[in-house]
Order: sequence, then C-alpha cells, then structure tokens
Amino acid sequence: MNRYNYKIGVIAVLLLCPFLGRAQMELTLDKAIALAADSSLEAFRMKNLFLSGYWEYRTYQAGRLPSLTLDLTPAQYYRDITRRYDSESDLDVYRKQQSFYAGGSLEMKQNFDLFGGTFFLDSDLGYIRNFGDNTYSQFTSVPVRLGYRQSLLGYNPFKWSRKIEPLKYEKVKKEFIYNMEGVSEQVTNHFFVLAMAQAEYDLAKENVASTDTLYITGKRRHEIAAISQADLLTLRLDAVNARNTLQNAQIALQRAMFSLASFLGFEKNTEIRLRLPGKPMQVKVSVDEALVLARENNPSFLSLRQQVLEAEQVLDKTKKEAMFNASVSASIGFNQVSDKFNQVYRDLLQQDVVSVSVSIPLVDWGVRKGKKNMAQNNLNVVKISSEQGSLSLEEDVIMTVSDFNTQQSMIVSAEEALDLAQMAYAQTRQRFMIGKADINSLTLSHNRQQEAQRNYISALQNYWLSYYKIRKLTLHDFETGVSLSSEFDFKNGL
Repeated sequence: MNRYNYKIGVIAVLLLCPFLGRAQMELTLDKAIALAADSSLEAFRMKNLFLSGYWEYRTYQAGRLPSLTLDLTPAQYYRDITRRYDSESDLDVYRKQQSFYAGGSLEMKQNFDLFGGTFFLDSDLGYIRNFGDNTYSQFTSVPVRLGYRQSLLGYNPFKWSRKIEPLKYEKVKKEFIYNMEGVSEQVTNHFFVLAMAQAEYDLAKENVASTDTLYITGKRRHEIAAISQADLLTLRLDAVNARNTLQNAQIALQRAMFSLASFLGFEKNTEIRLRLPGKPMQVKVSVDEALVLARENNPSFLSLRQQVLEAEQVLDKTKKEAMFNASVSASIGFNQVSDKFNQVYRDLLQQDVVSVSVSIPLVDWGVRKGKKNMAQNNLNVVKISSEQGSLSLEEDVIMTVSDFNTQQSMIVSAEEALDLAQMAYAQTRQRFMIGKADINSLTLSHNRQQEAQRNYISALQNYWLSYYKIRKLTLHDFETGVSLSSEFDFKNGL
C-alpha cells in the first residue's frame, strides 16, 4: 500500500470511529412523528397543559350538578361575661354566661342557569344547654326546608359560564391537537435537516472515492501527455478538497443526528439512518375549504371568540352593577323546638320566610358610569383586535395553502432534475475516463448532480412542512378527509 492510499485508509477509519459502538435505528418520517408524539418532552408538556384545561372543564360541569354539603359543629363551649338588658331595672348589666352548643345541617343546592338563582333543600338540628342559676336544655330542628335565592336585576354568572366554559374547553382541546401538529412540524424539520446532512455525507464519501479514482486516472493520462500538468493539479486539489468536505460533513451529520435523537428522547449515541418518504400523493387543497375549516377549528380563532365573550361578560356585569340591585329569597319548611329530643320532630310548625332586598346607588360621583364606559371601550378594542387577528390568520392560511399546492409540482420537477443530473454525471464521468471530456465539464456535471440532490431533499422538506402546517392551521387531514378533532374525540372516548 503506497503512502497516499494509507492516508486515505486512516482518514476513513477516523471518520467511522464516532459511529462504532452506537445503537443503530432506521427511521421513516411517519415513525419519527409517531415517536415524537409519544415520548418527546414537548409532547409531554402539551399533554399536561391539556389535562389542566380538561380538569378545569370537568370542575365546571361538576359545578352545574346538585351539591350535597354536611356542616357539623360537634361541640362549642363558652364561658364569659356578656352585656344584657335588664328590663326590671331598665339598665344594661354584665352577667355571667356559660353554655354548650352542638348542631349540624345537611344542604343540597342546585344552581339555575337561566335566571342565575339557586334552589336549596336543607335540614337542621341543634342542641343548646345553659349552665348557672337557670340551667336548661333545648333542641331545635328544621326537618325539611325548600327555598330559592335569586338576584332579580343583577349579574348572572351562570349564564356566562354556560357560554364561555365549553368554548374554553374546546379551545384547550384544539390547542393540544394544534400543538401536537406543531410537534410534527418540528420533528419533520429535524428529520430533513438530518436527511440533508446524511445526503451531504454520502455525497462527500462518494466524492472522495471519485476524486481519488480520477486523480489516479489523471496521473496515468498525464504520463502519456493526455492531460496537462495544470489539469493534474486540479484533480489533486479536488481530491484534497473532497477529504476536507467529508470531515466537515461528518461533523454536521453528528450534530444533526444528536439534535433529532435528543428531540425524540433517544440515547445521545444512537446512530440514526433515515429513509426518505417517497413521492407524496397528489392532494389538492381548496383555499375556501381551508378557510372554513380554520375558522371552525383553529384555536386562535376560538381564542379570539373567547376574548370577545369575556369582554361582553365584563360589560354586562358592569352595567348590572351600575343599576340598583334587588334580590329575593324565599323558603318554606317546618321547624320545632323542645327540651326533649324525642319531641323535637313532633307537632311540626310551618316555617315561611320571604325576603326582598333593594340597594339603590344615590351618589357615587360617576364611579359606576366610568366603569361601564371603560368596559364598553375595552369591548370595542377587543372586537377590533379580533378582526385584525382573524385577517392575519386567514392570510396565513391562504399563503400556506398556495405554498403547499406549489410544492407538489416542485417535487415532481426536482425528482426529474435529479434523475437527469445523475444520468448526465454518469455519462460525463465515463467520457472523461476515456478522454472524451475535459476536467471542467466533469466538475460542472458533478456540481449539478449534488445541487439536484440537495434541491430534491429541500423540495420534500418544504412539502411536508407545508403539509403539517396546513393540518395545524385547519386541524383537518386532507388525505383522509377526517377532522383531527373528531379523530381525537374518538380515540379518547370523549
């Protein structure tokens, strides 16, 4: 082995050393996306954000159901001196007081969304014993009492919760799907960065072998004066540059591989080989259809609707609080009092309670009016911002759809260009070997082949990035025609 070939062998071993002892894995784009959705840290974070919103919505739903509460005071004892009015002497006097109390109540409540009131059904039992000169015990009971509390002209929070909370949950759910499609975008980008790095590395290795062969052939042809000294030096320079390029390509490959492995949660020394996706199926996406789906599903549109509703809620609350307030509370039931427990539920007396209260602001120096105007102005600002945000989102959808439809034709062109460049380079190389092509033609043909390879991978990358961005913006799979939100509900039994 001559010194030149020995150096080539050493360089090859050094380049391969970082890959020795690594766990090897072959990945397709679909598999990479599935792994990212299942085990990446970004996906884990998104799942926990969704669960937080999910349980918030479950709490709201539970709040609409009847609630049952048991309140107990097992023992309450106090001994103190208190002020009392003495009717005989017509004076306030201080007297000692010592007593024991125990009691409890069981209450069921149900909110009434339509009017904002609350129905309640309860039962009470209490016991008191006084000590001292007049020692006595008493029991009191309310076996059953049914009532209703209602603010007549006030703010109804239940009505607004019924509008906003389901929308918030829908937004949280679709934000999760949106973010998971964003994860697909990220892993697609990492995938094709590594694919490009692998292609560059493979091209660099091929280029080293090719330039070495051409240099050896050039030396033989130079010996018979078939090429000039300048052409031979150019071939030698190409061989040296090819080895330098190979080393740089190997470093870039390591970085890209580590980046993808880290994103997917693999061991840092995992060696990943990618299998590029084939030619994608032709999918024609209509701009109008994409806009309709985006307005319906995109969480950003839902967020804008939520902001408008919340601003309207604040305005409604402020307007109601600026008026006079009136409330009513009514209950009907039974009660009794006795010094014996076995009589406290006998001969029950009817208990009727009706209460109406009114609060009228007379002078507040314009505070309530100012708050109402602030809320109205804030609503106007939110509506304008919502319209601007909608226009911006619609523009993003339109541009993405246009780019996606264009990328499909560009892949066909890039694939055709790659086939032509490879055939042209193979023929030019063969002609150079037999002395029918010069070094400039060979170099130009080789550069065109490498550029065509890069353009093809870039076209694939742009296509799939546009594809997943459209899915993200519309939450719709245009290949199958299935809504991603409906698919999510079906998979999770929602």
